[in-house]
Amino acid sequence: MPDKHSGKHTQGLLSARICDAVDLCARRHKPQFIGFLDEREQAYAEKSILQTGFKNYMLWGGYASSERVVFGAFPDYMEPDGSCFPIKAVTASFRSCDQLSHRDFLGALLSLGIERETLGDFLIEDGRCVFFVREEVAPYVLAQVKKIGRVGVVLQEGATLPLPAGRGFAAFSFVIASLRLDCTVAALAGCSREKSCAAIGAGLVTRNYEVALSPSQQVEPGDKISIRGKGKFVLDRIGAVTKKGRISIHGRKYK
Repeated sequence: MPDKHSGKHTQGLLSARICDAVDLCARRHKPQFIGFLDEREQAYAEKSILQTGFKNYMLWGGYASSERVVFGAFPDYMEPDGSCFPIKAVTASFRSCDQLSHRDFLGALLSLGIERETLGDFLIEDGRCVFFVREEVAPYVLAQVKKIGRVGVVLQEGATLPLPAGRGFAAFSFVIASLRLDCTVAALAGCSREKSCAAIGAGLVTRNYEVALSPSQQVEPGDKISIRGKGKFVLDRIGAVTKKGRISIHGRKYK
């Protein structure tokens, strides 16, 4: 069973790293970087940096609207700029008839002993994947990766525009009895409220990157809900109450 306190532990460690980066930036007068960070870690980082009062920072993942980003603290004399980040784009080319997924690329790189924190987003289309890595691991990746699974690939540094679209979203719309989290999770996961309550109780559901502790908490527009084994969802809009007292919810599921 997942540890419901692990999020607080992660948040504490990341907060300490953020404070250290800000301190080093001030003392050494050089930019300091942490990550790649996932969306939950980004939320922790934003909270931590708000508490410090430090404002000369930037979150950047190699392209606009990146899911995974690097945190950069910059000295006062520098304007935060994406070109300063220690991030390299790598393009993998392969036959269009070979179907490769995000999981295929991630698994292949992790099997080389590369840490997840040094890997950013993977943007995949037919015959091409553009992915982002920390610059310190880029030479190793370029030298070592010849295959992804059983598929031969050719890697080169850099990427041509436009970038592949990436995972994208699938729209959803449901009518639920109430805005309680258990009702929402049941609709999103396609299960009963009893099973959704069990999933919440087991720590398998997060709301806005925090482990959900109560089935009765109310969801709101903008909420990001992750359900272990079922995916990640963004709640965009809540509709009007119907004559039967039910409520429509609308949003997107990450593909």
